[in-house]
Order: sequence, then structure tokens, then C-alpha cells
Amino acid sequence: MAWTTDLVLMLRTLIGDLDSTKYTDTRLQQVLAIGAYNVNNDAPFNNNYTIDVNALTISPDPITQNDTDFNVLTIYKSACILLGSEVKTESNNAISIKDGPSSIDLRGVSQSLGVMYKDFCEKYDELLRKYNYEKGSGDGTPAGVAILGPYSPASWGVSYNNRGYNAGGYY
Repeated sequence: MAWTTDLVLMLRTLIGDLDSTKYTDTRLQQVLAIGAYNVNNDAPFNNNYTIDVNALTISPDPITQNDTDFNVLTIYKSACILLGSEVKTESNNAISIKDGPSSIDLRGVSQSLGVMYKDFCEKYDELLRKYNYEKGSGDGTPAGVAILGPYSPASWGVSYNNRGYNAGGYY
């Protein structure tokens, strides 16, 4: 399956684990499967994806389907999940020790990871909103589109309020 190599490499690049020292490919595949499961539930896609987190399968393969939206959303959701775990782990190690002129301060690591976590999660939310807006209805029409003009029923109240009218007549 192409996603097990391509998405793993993309996620590894995004989180900065290019030398593969922190996470194994199998661990990243697990996180990607969970991320894909969440993304599949968050938005409608042209392909009906079946994600089995236990077996680590995504069917059909989003890489061979050229589903860029699904792939990018999955990578960002997975990065958000991974960094959330790292923030939790590092927050337990966020200590500051002073002994005379010597000091050790590990709080900055937790704060930096927290900023990255927030950034990836906000980027995912923004990408998801844009995707749902642009492709939410499935026919290429942005979700919630309406055409209002001066003679549309929905605009009657707006124009009447400007002239001093209310629903029951004049003010």
C-alpha cells in the first residue's frame, strides 16, 4: 500500500523526525490510521474510505486515488495527535532547578512543543473548514450558498427595518 510509505514520510517530515530516531514506521502508521479515521468522520469525501485501525488499513489507498485533500488533512490531524502526546509527556518533565549559580530549566521544551501542537491543530481546523466550505455539498457548490436580492423573501425584513417598518407595520 502506497500510503504506508508516502504518508509516513510526509508525517515524518512534518514533525521533524527525518532520521527516524523517535518514531518507528509502524507507530506512525498507527497514528496515521487513527488520524485518517478522524478525518473520514469530520468531512465527506468522494471516496468512501474504510479505515481499520487494528489492521492498519485504509481502503481504497488515498495515495493511489490521488485524494490530496484527504492526505493533507490526515497528515495534519496525525501531527496534531502526535504532538499532543509529546506535550503531555514533556509537561511532566518541565522542571526548573537552581542550586547556587547553577540552574537547569526544562520548561522551554514543553512550551515550544505546546506552540507547535497549537499550530498544527489550528492549521488542521482551518484546512477542514476550507474543505467543508468548498466541497461540503459534493457538487462543487460551497455549503450554505444563498442568493439574496432586493426582491428575495429573506431580504424583506432587512429592507423594511431600514425604512422604519417592523413585521406588524410602522414603529
